Amino acid sequence: MPTNTRDLPWWQAKPLAEMTLDEWESLCDHCAKCCLIKLEDEEDGTVYYTDVACDLLDGETCQCKDYRNRETLVPDCLRLTPDNLDQLYWMPPSCAYRLLHEGKNLPAWHHLVSGDKESIQRTKQSIAGRFVYASAVDEAHWEEHVVTWPLKRKL
Repeated sequence: MPTNTRDLPWWQAKPLAEMTLDEWESLCDHCAKCCLIKLEDEEDGTVYYTDVACDLLDGETCQCKDYRNRETLVPDCLRLTPDNLDQLYWMPPSCAYRLLHEGKNLPAWHHLVSGDKESIQRTKQSIAGRFVYASAVDEAHWEEHVVTWPLKRKL
């Protein structure tokens, strides 16, 4: 068991707020669960995930097709920063940012742990092959697309 921060991997030794932009961006495992449309119950605040994804999502790489301009092109897209982690309760439980913010470890399939960027696809932790694009589903039918699999956290 590590005795001090020098014995820990950098992502555990360094607070999120002190990470460089490159370090911050490298935490993303490209699961794309954050790109799924979420519905929030106005009465109790429960967040429901759908299998409907943003049209900017590249279905093969699970990365944004226009990451730099995503907030302009998709006004509901939120930029995740160390300053707004508390407000983003809707992030999936497997999200590296959320896990580290909550003081938890990254899962074994995360590329920083496994050393393999493809491990997320092999362990089926991304949304690849399990979603439809928002443009293919009328917003009135999003409730019919509620799913629970994005909320399952595999270690």
